Amino acid sequence: MTQLLNTLYVTTPDAALHLDHDTVQVKIDGTTRTRLPLLHLGAIVCFGPIFISPALIARCADDGCTVVLLSRSGRFQARLEGPMTGNVLLRRAQHDALSDCQRACEIARSCIAGKVQNARFVLSRSARDANDAAISGVLSAAATNLGSLLGPIERAASIDALRGHEGDAARQYYGVFDWMVRVDQTAFHLNGRTRRPPRDRMNALLSFLYTLLTSDCRAAAETVGLDPQIGFLHVLRPGRPALALDLVEELRPVIADRLALTLVNRRQLKPEDFIERPGGAVMLSDQGRKTVLTAYQERKRQEVTHRFLDQKISVGLIPHVQARLLARHLRGDLDHYPPYLPR
Repeated sequence: MTQLLNTLYVTTPDAALHLDHDTVQVKIDGTTRTRLPLLHLGAIVCFGPIFISPALIARCADDGCTVVLLSRSGRFQARLEGPMTGNVLLRRAQHDALSDCQRACEIARSCIAGKVQNARFVLSRSARDANDAAISGVLSAAATNLGSLLGPIERAASIDALRGHEGDAARQYYGVFDWMVRVDQTAFHLNGRTRRPPRDRMNALLSFLYTLLTSDCRAAAETVGLDPQIGFLHVLRPGRPALALDLVEELRPVIADRLALTLVNRRQLKPEDFIERPGGAVMLSDQGRKTVLTAYQERKRQEVTHRFLDQKISVGLIPHVQARLLARHLRGDLDHYPPYLPR
């Protein structure tokens, strides 16, 4: 259980939530673990098989406290709300922000700046861990080059200009990605960033992890009440979760990329965990996907300190916190959207 930004996140399987006068009573294995005043809660988010009493659901509906149901892995299932809800106002604020070029540009700027700073973090961390001075020098130089893009990003006057800087940062980052791979360099060589379909093992691994992270970010947007298809950085297309993709940008280096490198460098994934299809497409085998999914869920349970909140949270809750911070910015409660940056 974690309480963040007036939201109760229940992640313990088979926990039971009951109404106890004006509080939420949380029981685990029949033992009361905590009570929280309903007055202080705006939402209850349940991961996996969580029991919620009918009385608590009815009271939440009356009080305007949203109840969100997610699968154990974090996939969005349902959001339960009473007749009076502020989500329509939030979505209107989201649409208004998209129509305001300057405001949309500022949100996109935060996402890209967060992505670049997090990519620098990954490169600098790998440079410190490198046993070879030459490798450390290459990665440190790349991190410095990415840092030099933060000024132009801050001064960019349009989303198109921001996309250009993001493209430059991505080319520099993926251009030295191989230098962070310490084992099986030939087998896990990143031959540029290829997506549909991935053309090598590392691209296949990254694409799979990005898909998992996108699903989590989409669920986070849905949980808050944002429209996951209305983004600010990514172009709007039918069926495309543009807002989820916006949130993914800042998170992929520190969540997906670091996990990919860990799986390869610790030999948890081997070349034989991938399958090459006719035409050159590469994909994870069934065993490879199982290994990645297990590691991803374990990674989501790890705790980190959220710099903006100055509070420890699990990695799996980061997309939810970021979506809620974005919602607060859109409502006018925050002057700017703060991207996630690790400590």
